[in-house]
Amino acid sequence: MRYLVTGGAGFVGSHTVLALLDAGHEVVVLDNLSTGHRQAIPEGVAFHEVDLLDAAATSAVVAQGPWDGVLHFAALSLVGDSMRDPFHYLRQNYLTALNLVQSCVEHHVKKIVFSSTAALFGGPERSTPIPETAPTQPGSPYGESKLMIERVLYWADAVYGLRSACLRYFNAAGADPLGRAGEDHRPETHLIPLTIDAALGRRPALKLFGTDYPTRDGSCIRDYIHVTDLADAHIRALGQIDSRSVTYNIGNGQGYSNLEVIESVERVSGRKVPWEAAPRREGDPSLLVADSTTLRNETGWEPKFETLDRIVETALRWRETHPDGYGS
Repeated sequence: MRYLVTGGAGFVGSHTVLALLDAGHEVVVLDNLSTGHRQAIPEGVAFHEVDLLDAAATSAVVAQGPWDGVLHFAALSLVGDSMRDPFHYLRQNYLTALNLVQSCVEHHVKKIVFSSTAALFGGPERSTPIPETAPTQPGSPYGESKLMIERVLYWADAVYGLRSACLRYFNAAGADPLGRAGEDHRPETHLIPLTIDAALGRRPALKLFGTDYPTRDGSCIRDYIHVTDLADAHIRALGQIDSRSVTYNIGNGQGYSNLEVIESVERVSGRKVPWEAAPRREGDPSLLVADSTTLRNETGWEPKFETLDRIVETALRWRETHPDGYGS
């Protein structure tokens, strides 16, 4: 089968490209390389350097079908940045998705998988683990932008029959177990790679944003899902949307605090992690843990990297072998 992957040069997108190739599919990548890396796209994969804000250029790529499906990862994704520049986030994420969805309708694409987020739940401490039926109350413009796109997809299905899978995943982490891809954000903002770099002496002491949350140790609690398990969920979701649209939460179902992430990195690396307390970041809820029962029951999906230490092991291996990321 043949799939178009937007944002295929980014972290989750590049790992999903690998999973699709491993399954024997043909893949075409569309990315503007604003945050992704050309080196993350495997050799031989067709690539279009296109910005989804350019509706005509987007339509021209989608017109090169037929496609058995489109997987949409391209987006701005930093909660803190969205609080500082909300209109930029709302405009960028919404309009790029709208252009893509409209092109899919125009060129008779039947299925699209959307990279949504747990951030659209805001801070649902009263409902943990979080099911798909939990109220959507985004605590940031980033989360709001994803919710807006889910509504676009609802109407694309209702009016035009474009089936979609909205995958609300929690904290993607880790790296390809075979070392073919990993996490390389510029600047890096994710906790696990930052903690690893602090342990390896590649950065100053880690800043721990918030130590006064109403959690077991005062730091935020998150559900970490290995990026390879996440890629597998995207492929399984494609098989569910031949006749109906679906929404799935994706996570391991277990929450780890920021301090427990530090402890895991210390165990796996054998090094101490220097860290210091810092104020909370605006827009960060104290607790986000997924209920992935629906995904498991409907697709048979099960995470292969269930423990935090296993996730950290793959991330550490990538950071050690790629000290400069894709520039190594």
